Amino acid sequence: MAGEAVRLLDGFGRRYAVAVRVATLPPIGAVALLQASAGKLAVTALTVAVAVIWTCAQGWLWRTTTVPVALDVAVLLGLCLSSCWTGGVQDGNTAWLRLLITFACVTWQWYTAPLPGIIAALGTGGSMLVIFDMAGQSPTSSLMWVLVMAVMSRAAWTVVVRAAERADRMGAEAEQARREAAVVAAVRAEERELANSLHDTAATTLLMVGTGQVPAGASWLAPQARRDLARLRSSAGGRRPDQADLVDLLRVGLDAGHLIVELDAPRTLPLPFDVAGAISGAVGEVLNNVRRHAGTDRARIRLHGDPSALRVEISDDGKGFAVTEGASTARRGLRESVHGRMERVGGTATIISAEGVGTMVRLEWRSDE
Repeated sequence: MAGEAVRLLDGFGRRYAVAVRVATLPPIGAVALLQASAGKLAVTALTVAVAVIWTCAQGWLWRTTTVPVALDVAVLLGLCLSSCWTGGVQDGNTAWLRLLITFACVTWQWYTAPLPGIIAALGTGGSMLVIFDMAGQSPTSSLMWVLVMAVMSRAAWTVVVRAAERADRMGAEAEQARREAAVVAAVRAEERELANSLHDTAATTLLMVGTGQVPAGASWLAPQARRDLARLRSSAGGRRPDQADLVDLLRVGLDAGHLIVELDAPRTLPLPFDVAGAISGAVGEVLNNVRRHAGTDRARIRLHGDPSALRVEISDDGKGFAVTEGASTARRGLRESVHGRMERVGGTATIISAEGVGTMVRLEWRSDE
């Protein structure tokens, strides 16, 4: 199957062939009329008019249909035969016919298959030699050049076609590499999100139990474990909707009991599924950090904005910490689950904190549309 470059080249060859033949008509006609004898000027002008009409008609017909090369050959050979009637051979006025056929044989090579193009050129050029010889004109080197020019044109066009084919192959290989890279990137993104979900859910819950931050028999532990398992199952794959309600996602898990969260948000805020999931995941990791490190059981979430731009602020009145350069990205939880998630959907995360005054994390996102 021909590639895009080959198809474009084929169309260019057809258009350029018509343009060349039409553009050469004025000088060819001038040669015919200037070399015609006074007694043969009228019939020569009529023959030239037929050549002009046929060539222009081809250009018009090429817009909607394909003109058979065999028909073109027949018309050109008919013009050669007319030289017997117009006395062109006797007067030596055959140069214009040689030029007309030469340009036809050369341009055929630009839009025909190799074998038909060469056969048409050989047949037309050879027939022209026979007709002129029968009319009394001996073959000359200039007549032989018609065939040479056709062969040279085919050779040059073959080089151009092969270059177009090579460009198509390179383009196809680049597209295949792009698709493969996109698949690899999608798989890595899926693995990264699954790792983030594992870190934010089961790993965090088990760590809190293992380090003694919560007693093993805490009333919220079993429901939290079930929520963690459900989230991991949903992150493992399956068909995803186009949109999700960010407010609904934020409300999930806020009633666990081990952290009291004050949520200030609109009733609904529909967003693209990936964006809503990334923001809610980042908020969940921030709340995990509040529960594990802030020394408080209360937090606040403020959500402002609309589907085109929004800001989420998660704050607490805990013990806070000194924010130093690189500190917010040094730990995996903040680096991947907060900053990483926001960056992958085109958003940002900012951490504001100081020892003894609590912490505020600001998540911001704006649609590109």
